[in-house]
Amino acid sequence: MLMSKDFFTLIPLSSPQFPLSLMQSIYIMRINRFFAVPAVMLATQFSWAQVKVDPKENLNPIVKSFVDEVNNNSQLEGMAYELLDGIGPRLVGTPEMLAANEWSAEKLRSWGIDANLQQFGTWKGWQRGTTHVDMVFPRVKSLSATQLAWSPATKKAVEAVVVVLPKVSSKAEFDKWLPSVKGKIVLMAQYQKIGRSDEQIKEFATPELYEKLKAEKEQATKDFTAYVKNIGYDNNTLPEALENAGAAGIAISNWTGIMGANRIFGAKTSKIPMIDIDVEDYGMLYRMAEKGAQPKIKIDAQSKVLPEAKNFNTIGMIKGKEKPDEYVILSAHLDSWDGAQGATDNGTGTLTMLETMRILKKYYPNNKRTIVIGLWGSEEQGLNGSRGFVADNPQIIKGTQAAFNQDNGTGRVVNISGQGFVKAYDYIGKWLDGVPKAVRSHIKTDFPGMPGGGGSDHASFVAAGVPGFSLGSLNWGYFGYTWHTTKDTYDKIVFDEVKNNVILTAALAYMASEDPEFTNREKRVMPKDDKGNLVQWPEVREPKRSSKDYK
Repeated sequence: MLMSKDFFTLIPLSSPQFPLSLMQSIYIMRINRFFAVPAVMLATQFSWAQVKVDPKENLNPIVKSFVDEVNNNSQLEGMAYELLDGIGPRLVGTPEMLAANEWSAEKLRSWGIDANLQQFGTWKGWQRGTTHVDMVFPRVKSLSATQLAWSPATKKAVEAVVVVLPKVSSKAEFDKWLPSVKGKIVLMAQYQKIGRSDEQIKEFATPELYEKLKAEKEQATKDFTAYVKNIGYDNNTLPEALENAGAAGIAISNWTGIMGANRIFGAKTSKIPMIDIDVEDYGMLYRMAEKGAQPKIKIDAQSKVLPEAKNFNTIGMIKGKEKPDEYVILSAHLDSWDGAQGATDNGTGTLTMLETMRILKKYYPNNKRTIVIGLWGSEEQGLNGSRGFVADNPQIIKGTQAAFNQDNGTGRVVNISGQGFVKAYDYIGKWLDGVPKAVRSHIKTDFPGMPGGGGSDHASFVAAGVPGFSLGSLNWGYFGYTWHTTKDTYDKIVFDEVKNNVILTAALAYMASEDPEFTNREKRVMPKDDKGNLVQWPEVREPKRSSKDYK
């Protein structure tokens, strides 16, 4: 899920684009066959809670079959194992991303669904390797650290003294200090005096202490923000300045405020390693360096720079039997950041849409409209895959009845906005009536709502005037704990919640496909903002078709 700027054509897997070892190639190409038995075992070993439907509820028989399939024959855990444990994180430009494209297309084909990979651009090729970071002076300690995405590797381990940013108040003073970083590793992020969550502090501190610590933390953040502004640099230019001055490496700590969770984004250097260190170890190094202990750390980061990689969306289609030129789109981004496994961002959305397609193919053979699944690439760098699809498929966009997007974690869907379409209530309300009460009873709606300008892939459709709806999930600690963090792993998925979302999505897709009317695209009159300016409908944006356009 894309929330803000980060800090900090089918091709064979044997392509020279990705020089994999023989064993890696065999592993990736045979992943479906390799995991087939474990997937079946997983499906039979777990006793899941079922979505209960009131026997008195007058459900459409096809929707009832969706519920029965999800309750009795769900493939979610097996697919999660293959995607998250087998392939892993899916950073744009990596062999793992291509493997996920191939895996998802092959999964669709195995269910009898036409699927292919649509190229929308290229990206710098890269593959994560092992990373070891150790403090070697004044004592020895292995540190909890992660190399940032696309960071340069170390040809051999880099060992250097750690320094902090100087206490200066102007660019001139800072630039005078810059040459002193030559050969050193610079701690570039804000120091966190207390590495406990706000919730824990509030639970245990007295009210007076809580307010004191809260004020101190807020002031420290304001001071650091002002400091960066005063020295004349930002998140992009400061790493460049340190690198150009001869620094041996840069370390940050992009702590979420939740104990144990750091966010991993992309490096801003081209020659020296850039790493993220957990708040505990980062704080220790910072205090040592600030007090003159001159700690030394050793960084060994063995990533690989690979040839320019092609970017793909995985596209699957079940052709409509009555209105093949009108479309219902199931949307989720397949890519992820790679600090962990990309489980809730956006493995859960991907699994929801794949399972929905499987069920629709099995129980809805006479679909009126064409059902499309789009598993997008490079969402995390600016909705590039879905924007590319909108730009490259004008006929599909013209005929889109609705797009349903899921991309904010493992929780059950609890809100749906009309996205600024005046008549959205008429059709969303009608479609929701076909969803089991046990599923729809959790959902709050907002009509006509406001158009999504970014954040996730439904915004690409909304900007083009297409009814694209975000299926907003219950939080489950998403933004603090798993979103883009080192903790976004398989075990954070609550599969019973995802099952709920499969039933919802399948029922909505069925109802939208069967609707005798084409959706109305009339847009709301936009309000004024706090300054009295008229808010504009989001503009269609071109995708970044190359990493050269990305900073």
